[in-house]
This record gives sequence, structure tokens and C-alpha cells, in this order.
Amino acid sequence: MATQVVMEALSPTMEEGRLVEWKKQEGEQVAAGDVLAEVETDKAVMELVARVSGVLLRQTVKAGQTVPVSTPVAVIGAPGEAVAAGNGVGADTAKRPAPQPAQDAAAKPAAQKPAATPAASTPPAPPLPSAAQPSPAASALSSAPGARVKASPLARRIAAERGLDLHGVQGSGPEGRVVLRDLERAAPTVAPTRPPARPTPAPGLPAPAAAESAKTAPPPAPVVPAGAPYADLPLTQLRKTIARRLVQSIGPIPTFYLTSEADMERVSEAREALLEGDRRASGSGAEVKVSFNDILIKAVATALRQHPACNAWWQEDHIRYWAEIHVGMAVAIEDGLITPVIRHADQKTLREIAVEARDLAARARARRLAPDEYTGATFSVSNLGMLDIEEFTAVINPPEAAILAVGRISRKAVEHEGQMALRRRMRLTMSCDHRVIDGATGARFLQTLKGMLENPLALVW
Repeated sequence: MATQVVMEALSPTMEEGRLVEWKKQEGEQVAAGDVLAEVETDKAVMELVARVSGVLLRQTVKAGQTVPVSTPVAVIGAPGEAVAAGNGVGADTAKRPAPQPAQDAAAKPAAQKPAATPAASTPPAPPLPSAAQPSPAASALSSAPGARVKASPLARRIAAERGLDLHGVQGSGPEGRVVLRDLERAAPTVAPTRPPARPTPAPGLPAPAAAESAKTAPPPAPVVPAGAPYADLPLTQLRKTIARRLVQSIGPIPTFYLTSEADMERVSEAREALLEGDRRASGSGAEVKVSFNDILIKAVATALRQHPACNAWWQEDHIRYWAEIHVGMAVAIEDGLITPVIRHADQKTLREIAVEARDLAARARARRLAPDEYTGATFSVSNLGMLDIEEFTAVINPPEAAILAVGRISRKAVEHEGQMALRRRMRLTMSCDHRVIDGATGARFLQTLKGMLENPLALVW
């Protein structure tokens, strides 16, 4: 029987989605796991995949439309199967013409599996938890030569970028599906099927040039038609989410602000020494350019280890104090702001943070982050120093209890060792949720952070 395809919740906070583009057209054969369409969620552009095999009988939502989660968007069924005139599934007086036979021979057996097609009005069952172990039969199927490999859309994309053959990868996801962690485990042993067109690093190893160019590119300006006094542009999913979250934050949260100024001479000298060492080691341009923001993330994570009271979430009837430290970094994108997360930042080296931060920022601007890459931060950092901002206050991202706003590094005449000197200085402003963090608690955290920036050896002590 025919099965409805519904708009799935592709991120934890998604309430509606905009169908950007159909990847499969009516009459085409599809197999479970194939990408049907691209959907713009509240944070990124994600892939909507088929949960059953068959023929795409009807598209009930056009490209460009926005619909709530659980709304039917398409119908998948057997070739020539009747479909109701509306969005539902059922008998129709006029039979649809049978589509041409599919070119993909591997998709035909998959479409004939009786267990792969649920009842007509029953939405597909949610996938099993990622910890579920695949059955031996599923593992054998995924590794058999010529068989269609079950894999998540992200795993397929990464495998294609890296030229990996998924047939040689043991899947650990639901029903033996290959997921990203399987590629990470298999990367040293799986041989590429073809050389990539250019060196393509693994997730977390982007081309630095792309990230650097994206950093300085301003967002496109809104276009008003010639002769018109104004132009009304519909809200994107991201802008709707930003508006909703800001109202939730700045109104209900009792926020106070703490500002300090750090001497950045020693950390600037340490960064220059790191870059020079990399240039000498590589013989050309540095392969990994550690930025001041990378150093800040490392310093914030190290300071949070000493001040766990600032590494917390407000949870209405309780406060959640985190043992793990996940630092969110605000990234400006074309239509707003997103906060990718450096997980376990206190346990990573500066080089690891620099590599991961560039990868996350580049994919954030391309709207290609997975939900678990921009959710779950325990503390956030927003840096506008590269835009010549001296000082500002940032809005807390609930349920986090604090965010650090970072200004530019500038030379100032200050007293140093008993005399006036020009020193590189940087202002830090911490926004605190007073329900979680008291003034003295936040001040001690800032004091520790300032000390680490003024004595970089404290980051490796």
C-alpha cells in the first residue's frame, strides 16, 4: 500500500520546514535511504530521506513551500498504484500511469520487500537509537559486493568527498546502517575508490583558505526593486528561530554584565611564535593558523574547569551543572547567527580546536551542520573583534547561564611595570543569568580567564 512521506523534525527545535528542492521527481524509483528533498530547518539545510522503497507517486508540497512538522509532503507506493486526489493515501477513480522501469537494478529487490512498506496511514517508525547493534544479516547485506549499502545521508556525503567505498565499512547504526562514526573508525583501513579532485580532509579538517575567505565576506544586502519604496521579504526558518529565542532570553532572564580588560601582549607573542614554527615546519604557509578566537575558546574551557558554577544550564525547577565542557562559538551567516559547538574543548589542544573551529564555521556558512553540531553548548563565546568592535554585550542563549562577548585587540597607553607603555589590550564582557551565577562567581571566572590570557603558559600547565 502507498505510504505518506511527512515533514520530519530534522533538528531538536524544528517546528516547521521549508522544502528547498526536490531531489526525486514523480514517477522515479526510490529506495529506503535515498534523499528525496532538501529541507531548510531552523538552523541548517538538511536532507529528507525515504523511509520505504517504491515509486514516488506524488509530491504534495511544492519546492519553496513551508509546512509544519508531520505534514504530508509526498506519497511513495508501488508502480501504477492509485493515490487520492488530496494529500492523503487511498483509492482513486483514475489510475496513474505506471512509471518506466528504474535504472537502478539494486533498488528493485528493495522495493519488493513486504516488511519495508507500512500501513497506508501509518507514518514510518522512528529509527532505532544509534547504540543499537546491527544484526549479522544486515551487516552481511551492507558489505556484500554490488548490494545497496544502507547509510545515513551525512555518511554518504562524507564518503563521497573522501572517495571511500561504503561496501567495505561495517555499519553500527539501525539495521546495520553506516553512520559517521563508522567512517571515522574505518578511515585508516578503507581504500579510496578514486582519488579526490583536490586534497579533501576528514570532518574537522577543512581547507583553511575557504574558511578564511568566508570569514571576511559580508552578507548580501536586501534588494529593493527599482522604483519601489520598500521590499517585504518573508522570514527564513533561521530568522524566525532567532527572533523567538531572543524574546525568550532578553525578557525573562535577569541578566547582569561584567566587563574586564586583558593585556594581550604575551598571548600575541605566543601566537606569532606558533605560526612561525608552523611556517618553518611546513616550508610554506602554515597548515593550521591558530587564531585569537581559538586561543579564547581554549582559555574559556580551561577556566570553566576551575569554575564549574559557570558551566551550567537553567532548567526552570533545577540548575544543571555540567561536568563536560562544550563551548559554543557564534558564527555570522548570511541570514543571521548560529553557534557551532566545540565539544570537550578543555580536553583538546589548540591545534585541534583551530582545525575543528574552521570546519564548523565553514559548514555553518554553507548551512550544512548536523543538529548535534550546533546544540548542547554549556557556555558560549561571541567575538566581534575582527569587525573592529571595541566592546559589546551579548544575549544569553538559553538554557546556558552565560556568554562571553569579545572585542578587538588594540594598542593602548597604560601603566606597565611602573611606567607608561603601549600595550595590546582586549575587553571582555560576560553576560550572566543571575538565577544561576552571582556577581562574585562571574567575577572570579573572568579573573581566572584574564590571568590565563596574560600568562599563556597557564593553558598548558
